[in-house]
Amino acid sequence: MKPPVWSTACPDWETRIVERRSLVPIAPLFQAEADAALAVFKSLRIVDVPGMPTFGEACEPFVFDFVAAIFGAYDAETGRRLITEFMLLISKKNAKSTIAAGIMVTALVRNWRHSAELLVLAPTKEVANNVFTPAMGMVRHDPKLRELLHVIEHQRVIRHRVTEAELKVVAADTDIVSGKKAAFILVEELWIFGKNPKADAMLMEATGGMVSRPEGFVVFLTTHSDEAPRGIFKAKLDIFRGVRDGTIVDPRKLGVLYEWPAAMIEAEAYLKPENFYVTNPNIGRSVDAVWLAEKLAEAVQGEDGSKQVFLAKHLNVEIGMRLARDQWTGAVFWDGAAETALATIDAFLARCEVVVAGIDGGGLDDLLGLCLIGREKGSKRWLVWCHAWAWSIVWKRRQDIATKLDELVEERSLTRCELPEFATIDVDAADAADDADAELTEDLRGVADILVRVRDAGLFPAEGAIGLDPVGVSVLVDELASSEFTDEQMVAIGQGFKLSSVVKATARKLAARTMRHAGTALMRWCVGNAKMEPRGATAVAIVKREPSAKIDPLAAMFNAAMLMSRNPEAMGGNVDDWIASLRATA
Repeated sequence: MKPPVWSTACPDWETRIVERRSLVPIAPLFQAEADAALAVFKSLRIVDVPGMPTFGEACEPFVFDFVAAIFGAYDAETGRRLITEFMLLISKKNAKSTIAAGIMVTALVRNWRHSAELLVLAPTKEVANNVFTPAMGMVRHDPKLRELLHVIEHQRVIRHRVTEAELKVVAADTDIVSGKKAAFILVEELWIFGKNPKADAMLMEATGGMVSRPEGFVVFLTTHSDEAPRGIFKAKLDIFRGVRDGTIVDPRKLGVLYEWPAAMIEAEAYLKPENFYVTNPNIGRSVDAVWLAEKLAEAVQGEDGSKQVFLAKHLNVEIGMRLARDQWTGAVFWDGAAETALATIDAFLARCEVVVAGIDGGGLDDLLGLCLIGREKGSKRWLVWCHAWAWSIVWKRRQDIATKLDELVEERSLTRCELPEFATIDVDAADAADDADAELTEDLRGVADILVRVRDAGLFPAEGAIGLDPVGVSVLVDELASSEFTDEQMVAIGQGFKLSSVVKATARKLAARTMRHAGTALMRWCVGNAKMEPRGATAVAIVKREPSAKIDPLAAMFNAAMLMSRNPEAMGGNVDDWIASLRATA
């Protein structure tokens, strides 16, 4: 038989989701397999719902479309599944964990391989129990399944009495996944794994068994993260979005992503109760629209962060800069001022007639942020180029942002500096004793090298070229002095409310698009981490939202903006000749 040809792209998903149509763009590749699996799935009982209805009685069509796509991708003649990876991104309380349980019990019943292993990988014990408990209930409340399957509750295992295949529900925070040989894997709450720096390796280990089990599948189930997506969650989300939109051609992947069309996000249509159905396809069943409206009203008036968490979890709105109630006023205009052509320092310098620098941070538990702001030839627009450095200890002490830091290193907007062997483990003591140890200068040398490049291009002014946070900069000043920067070129910039003028001015310039930047993930992250607090009647201060949040490159940008606002003039030199000579010797 000639193999089927198909595409899992769904480019009209925005229209489909608003019209409540299926987001699965194709019929099951093998209808008989889909029908057989649906017969099992629809017969399973949801025991925590009054009357214990079956899936067939209680579910909306989107559930059956998703299940049919998974099981209908199996070619019984070849023993191979033609679509192997699936994602369901959906709002909280849409029976996600119960659906997960039903999919895996169905897979256990339909599996033909003896001693096969089926795995549900959850980030915590609580999430693991959220899947295992309904799966156990489905077995115990069905006489036929009780005869076929054996529940071992204390191990979170369900064993097939005939094939001896086992469905195991594993909590990644307590159980070891190495050595698993599962053919069928379901990963619950992928967004939490995105915060785990070891998650990528863990999932690779967990899915390794599929190499010799071509009938297998991997299903990712998740809501949106309560903060900007990162780590393995962001990586998978980007891939499945690309497949859905048709920008990535991979027919072995299929994503059903209940998220908001761009126009509805821009219009904040998710705040209107009549639109709640868009990311809540189970509304009217497991999701109560009145409850959602009440809780949204509470969240909007609640403490810092409650609105963002509610929107992410119950309305599946991706958290980003635009959702923060106390955000810097420039954040909403940040993306619109991006110009990727500024990503390289050579391209940046070639367009500038004068450049100033701002520096902030530099503690062993912080980033060291450098920002260059240049005045563009002709247009006089402000152009922004930023970079940051971080010591390896940050990855250990701030593991909740480790995956984000890895992403920035890969982007090359962040340089990781390895802590020397002699350095004490007690970082706080090391900071207090000698924050300026001569050996801990990799980040400082990195800053100095870039500033020397700008100076050699003749773009720095003779005075007021480098703006510094006056606290804890003695080592940096020494490093710059050794590179022959003058006292007149290095300026202490008052922090906190003293930056109010440029905090407001840069926001205005971003809105007018007379300030452009490279659109790096580094700066987007820092801008999203910042909040604006009032100081007195008219002043404001930029502070970070939480201890692990990093805003040092953004603070460096404000330091540089203070100097650029003085309308400096370059010392002189021909930057075009300088760049040409660099390229000739490269």
